[in-house]
This record gives sequence, structure tokens and C-alpha cells, in this order.
Amino acid sequence: ITLAAVAGGQSGKGTSGVRSAALPADINADSLNRLPVVKREQMDEKGKQVYDHVAGGAGKIASPTGPASIELYSPGAAEPLRTLNEYLRRQGNLLGNPITELAILVAAREGDSQYVWSAHEPAALKAGVAQPVIDVVKYNRDVAGAGEKETVVIRMGRQLLREHKLDSPTFAKAVKLFGTQGTVELVTLMGDYTLNGLLLDALDQHLPPDRKPLLPSR
Repeated sequence: ITLAAVAGGQSGKGTSGVRSAALPADINADSLNRLPVVKREQMDEKGKQVYDHVAGGAGKIASPTGPASIELYSPGAAEPLRTLNEYLRRQGNLLGNPITELAILVAAREGDSQYVWSAHEPAALKAGVAQPVIDVVKYNRDVAGAGEKETVVIRMGRQLLREHKLDSPTFAKAVKLFGTQGTVELVTLMGDYTLNGLLLDALDQHLPPDRKPLLPSR
């Protein structure tokens, strides 16, 4: 993969040969990040299976941007990470879709990930998270007025990702509301999107032109 990708992208241009003047010199026009898009035909048979998993099925093309496309540079990592993400976001998961999306937004805000936030604020609204609750996270506001579950999720994320610890009352409240398995999955979910943010930062991932930036600076 590496050899083929470098050969196709070392000039800083994507497969189209056209790049925006607004993009930094090391950003590819196809992936909108520092590495060219991984092509299915570049991969060995196992890699092609992983590609199809990431793309959503045989015959489909994986998104050229985002953490899943970046992870294809390491198929051995991409496969379990994709499986983990699908499990955590599965329909009928222990947390429910609104809390799942809120936890993703908390991780995105703490990591200042424009790419993740701009994808998941609309998803959170669609899942039923109220705009005032989203704005508590978006603008780093006090949690006063948020619901019981939402308050715990926001406090957990802020403590873990800012202070790298979680106080006993908040942990106990999370277990009461979500159960032990739900609490572990909640933390794992925020960790998954923290990892996504790191990959996006490392490769300086830019938003697709049809994606509106929704996350303000702190």
C-alpha cells in the first residue's frame, strides 16, 4: 500500500490532478489529508476484505476522507476498529442513540475535532439530542439545566479527557444510570472518537467541500 500510495501522491496532488489553492502544500486533493486515498486494487486479498468491510460491502467505495479511510493504511488495525465502532453504535445499544451521539460530541469538543463534530452534530439532532444540550458541549457551558443522563455524560467526558481521572460520585452515578457494562461502553466510545480525532489531527484532515464547519474555536 505504502509504495503505491507514495508513487501516486508525493506531488501533493490527488488523482484528479487538481488541488484547491486553499489547501496546504502537503494535502492531497482526493483525501483532503496528508496521505493519498488507499485504493482497493492496491491491497492484498485480506486487505480487500477489510476494505469491503470499511466501505460497507463488496462493490462499494470507501469514503476518501475521515478516520476509517486513514485506518486502511493499516488493515490489521482498521478491521477491529471498524468492528468496535459498529458495535458501540449498534441499533439498540445499551446507551441509546441520543446518549451515544452526545458522548461522541463530548469527545469531539474535548479534542477540538471539527471533522467529527461537523458529522455528528446533525446526527445528534436527528437522534433526539436537544440543541440546548448540544450547545452546552459546543460552547463549554455549565451543565445546569441538562438532563440527568446528559449531565453525567458531559461531566465524565470533561473529567476524563481534561483531568485524566473520574471522581467517585460521577462514576457511581454513571453505573446507576447505565449499568456497569454501559459505563464501560460509554468510556470506550469516547476513547474511540478520541483516537479518531488523533488520526485526523496527525494527517491534517480537511472537511469535504459540502461539509459545513459547525464547531467554533474555544
